[in-house]
Amino acid sequence: MSDSETTEIRGGQSFDTEKLSAYLAAQLPEFEGPLSVRQFKGGQSNPTFLLETPPRKYVLRKKPPGELLPSAHMIEREYRVMAALKDTVVPVANARLLCEDSSIVGTPFYVMDHIDGRIFRNPAVPELEATERTAVYNAMVDAMAALHSVDWKTVGLEGFGKPSDYLARQIKLWTRQYDAAKTHDIPAMDKLITWLPDNIPANEITTIAHGDFRLENLMFAQGEAKVLAVLDWELATLGHPYADLAYNCMIWHLPADTPNVPGLAGLDLAALGIPSEEDYVARYCSSAGLDHIPDYHFYLAFSFFRFASIAQGIYARFKGGNAAAPNAEEVGLLATPLADLGWKSAGTKD
Repeated sequence: MSDSETTEIRGGQSFDTEKLSAYLAAQLPEFEGPLSVRQFKGGQSNPTFLLETPPRKYVLRKKPPGELLPSAHMIEREYRVMAALKDTVVPVANARLLCEDSSIVGTPFYVMDHIDGRIFRNPAVPELEATERTAVYNAMVDAMAALHSVDWKTVGLEGFGKPSDYLARQIKLWTRQYDAAKTHDIPAMDKLITWLPDNIPANEITTIAHGDFRLENLMFAQGEAKVLAVLDWELATLGHPYADLAYNCMIWHLPADTPNVPGLAGLDLAALGIPSEEDYVARYCSSAGLDHIPDYHFYLAFSFFRFASIAQGIYARFKGGNAAAPNAEEVGLLATPLADLGWKSAGTKD
């Protein structure tokens, strides 16, 4: 992660750095203070911090302070899946330690190695040339296909999630999370909550599912389209790979001027060197040995529903005064347009 991605620790997010330094010195043999801490600008869910010491840098991710929704902010799961994927084809940061003792920084946290790379926040990637954008998008979909190819039993992730009924359980989970965080009526969410359980496809496939696979959650090497690490594993579980794919493809349906979550809709993709959604999905299919993605419209509708529920949770944390990022209100207010896109997708057959 680039140091330019950091800022001073935001209000309500601070902790005792001296206590953390003493803990790390006892846990990590190579750790040497003094320790300085800055906060990364991203991180709507779990606050993330850059830890700098004279010999090296680390990254710390922790649960946010305050009362949390059930099953949310599971940094313990992030740590487990990253540790399991360390020696696989999936690039991940080296996870160093997990601390479940809330007395150190106020909540459980984990520490991983810092990686010097690039993060692209805008899917239009304005800082790159057309040929570079093509390479970045190819690398992104290839990384996702690589993740879905990993045998979750072989890497020790049995019990990481139930290997069946993923979609039904996810619909129930995000319906509960939405209801728990609900601050106002969203008619499209009500429709999706009714429609989704009745239209679950029969083709059950189980892989490791990242749950938040998007360009912003990939770390690229400096100067080349190589993925150094897939980041933000909080929502990872044993799930359906097509749900991961459709979630990744929501950007083709989001307008380019969407606040804080810009998409690709309305842009000249050919001129930009960005593949169409159809070509992107086709590359995934080629890697996975598929002809097409059956019931793709369902997975897209489900993905927008799930993202809308996440956005509503962010908005509820903003209203409660314990948001993890300063743009939480703007992101939270996207719940309604995201739900609208989900309901629109539900009516679009393959």
